[in-house]
Amino acid sequence: MAETDAPYLTPVPYRGKQNKSEYVEFVVRKIAEIKGISYEKAAEATYENGKNFFGI
Repeated sequence: MAETDAPYLTPVPYRGKQNKSEYVEFVVRKIAEIKGISYEKAAEATYENGKNFFGI
């Protein structure tokens, strides 16, 4: 799963503004970069992990 620190610690390029849950994309993009995988693969993995966690 992935999360933002909303309403704090806004990701670049939104520094200085209030953080929003919709900015989680930037978190997933950073995860993909760190792990050396595509954004799509990271997004799919976090989506599936969330579904499994909540049993849906």
